[in-house]
Amino acid sequence: MKKQIYDEKNGLNYTLHGDYYLPDLEINEEEPTYGKYGIMRKQFLKEHRSARYQYLVLTGKLTEHLNQVDKEAREKVEMLVEQMAERWGVTEELKTQNQMEWVRRMNNIKANAEEIALKEIIYYL
Repeated sequence: MKKQIYDEKNGLNYTLHGDYYLPDLEINEEEPTYGKYGIMRKQFLKEHRSARYQYLVLTGKLTEHLNQVDKEAREKVEMLVEQMAERWGVTEELKTQNQMEWVRRMNNIKANAEEIALKEIIYYL
């Protein structure tokens, strides 16, 4: 039997240990960093898509995936906040005239934008 083999289906190398081939996995010592939405995506994958989560971990693509999701979600929220503020008439003029009303509306807009981003990006297959 060969000492090492490569599986083209999953892209992993395996080494023979006794009677079994075990995958050659490396632990990344540095702590990966990703933002709020990346953390939420990681939790969703762990709880609801465990096979996909395990695949991303084993192939070493989890951090890249979470950073990409975090970036997409942040950009989506920013874009939606701008569009909703314009559509709902939340302007700098309103901010100078009635700050509390402006804050109330902006908080509502941000919550709505985040809800959309969560449904479309974070909690998506």
